[in-house]
Amino acid sequence: MKDLKEKLFRKQKNGWLDNKKEEVFEFSKNYISFLDSCKTERETVNFIKQYFSKHAKDELIFINRNKNAALVRIGKENGARFVASHIDSPRIDLKQNPIFEDSNLGLFHTHYYGGIKKYQWLNIPLALHGIIIKSDLKMIEFNIGEKDDDPIFVIPDLLPHLSKKVIDDKVVKEAFDADKLNLIVGSIPFSKEEKDQIKLNILKILNETYGILEEDFISAEITLTPAFKAKDAGFDKSLIAGYGQDDRICAYASLKAFFESKKASQTQVALMVDKEEIGSEGNTSAQSSFLFEVVIEILKAKKNEPTFENIVSFFKHSECLSADVNGAVNPMYKEVHEKDNASYINNGVVLTKFTGHGGKYMANDANAEFVGKIRKIFNDNNVVWQTGELGKVDEGGGGTIAKYIANHNIETIDCGPALISMHSPFEISSKADLFETYKAYKAFFSY
Repeated sequence: MKDLKEKLFRKQKNGWLDNKKEEVFEFSKNYISFLDSCKTERETVNFIKQYFSKHAKDELIFINRNKNAALVRIGKENGARFVASHIDSPRIDLKQNPIFEDSNLGLFHTHYYGGIKKYQWLNIPLALHGIIIKSDLKMIEFNIGEKDDDPIFVIPDLLPHLSKKVIDDKVVKEAFDADKLNLIVGSIPFSKEEKDQIKLNILKILNETYGILEEDFISAEITLTPAFKAKDAGFDKSLIAGYGQDDRICAYASLKAFFESKKASQTQVALMVDKEEIGSEGNTSAQSSFLFEVVIEILKAKKNEPTFENIVSFFKHSECLSADVNGAVNPMYKEVHEKDNASYINNGVVLTKFTGHGGKYMANDANAEFVGKIRKIFNDNNVVWQTGELGKVDEGGGGTIAKYIANHNIETIDCGPALISMHSPFEISSKADLFETYKAYKAFFSY
C-alpha cells in the first residue's frame, strides 16, 4: 500500500527542505532592499534601468513612458519566452485639487487605486511618492516620509468611544467612506486671518521647498504608500513582510532570472507593465500597444520585416509565464479556500491554470499541453511548485494580465508565489517561495 501511494500520489514539497537555507536568505536580502526603493511603478522602472546599465552585455531594453519596461535577449528561432509581471500595486493617490483645511487641520483629498481594504490604511505612517509637472514642464520628484528625519502623514481613524453608530454597527463595506480618506498634512496657520491660513502655510512650505504652486497639483501623480520598511518576519526570519509584493516580487524574480539565464534558441523577454490593479486599461497597461512595439523592435533586430503576418507568427510561436501572485491559505480563514486546490506558504511557486470568478468568467484558462510542458520544465530543473486557485468556486476570485497576453495567441499561464494578506499595506511572502519563483523563471527562460 505504501509503495503504491508513493507511486501514484502527487508529492507536495516544502521549499525549505529542498534548498540550502543560506542561499535562500542571501537571495532575499537584495529583494528586501528592492521593495524599499521601489514603491511605485516609476521607481521600479528607474531601478530596472540602473540594473540593466550594470549587467547588460548584448541585451536590449525598451521603456514606455517610465512605467513599462521590457528586457530582451535576441534568439534565432521564431517567437519568444515571455515572463510578464506588473509593477503597480494597490495604493491611495492624491486628487488633482488635493489641499484644503477643516477643523484646524490641513488635509489632502485622496482617491484609492486598485482593490484595497480602506480601513487598513487608517492610522499607519504614510509617505508621499511621485512627480509634479510644473507649468514650465519642469519635473519635480516627490519622496517624503521614507527618511528617518522626514515627516510622515496619516489618515486618521475615529476613536472607539464615538464610532459605534457611524462605523462599528455597519458592515465593513459601508463603514469606511472613501471620501473620508483624507490625509493630515499640517496644522500651523500662516497668520491670524480667519480663512485658509493653514492651507496657505502648507503651500508656502511647498513653494519654498519645491517651487510649486497649487495649480501644479493638477499635473501631478502623487501616491501614498506605507512609510515603513520591508522586514524579515518570524523568529526564524523565514518570511518577508512588506508593501507592494503584489506584484513586485515577480518583477524582481524575473529581473534576476533574466540576467542569470543562459541564452536560449528563442528570444527571451522580461516584460513589466502598469495598471494591472485597475483592469489593465490605458497606454501603459498590458492592453496597450507596448507589446506590439517590443515585438516590432525584436523582428527588426532579427532582420525580419515587421509585417502583420510576421508579428502574428511571432506571437503564435511564443509562450508566456504571466508572473503574478496567488493568495496563500490564511490559517485563520481557511473556510474561503478549497484545501485540495489552494496554495500554501513554503510549497513553492504556484501554477494557476485559470483565474477569473464564478464560472471562470474573465479568465485565461491555460491549455493542458502548455501546463504539461511547464510541469516538465520545472520537474527537470528541481523547481518546487504547487497548483492553486484563488479561493473556493463562487467565493470571490480575481484576474491578472494573463488573458491580455493570451489574446495574442500566446500560450500563457499564471505563475508566481503565494502571499498572505495580499493587497494590504504589509503583505507576507516566504523567502523559500521567492527563491523557487526565481528558479522557475530561470528554468523557463533557459530550457
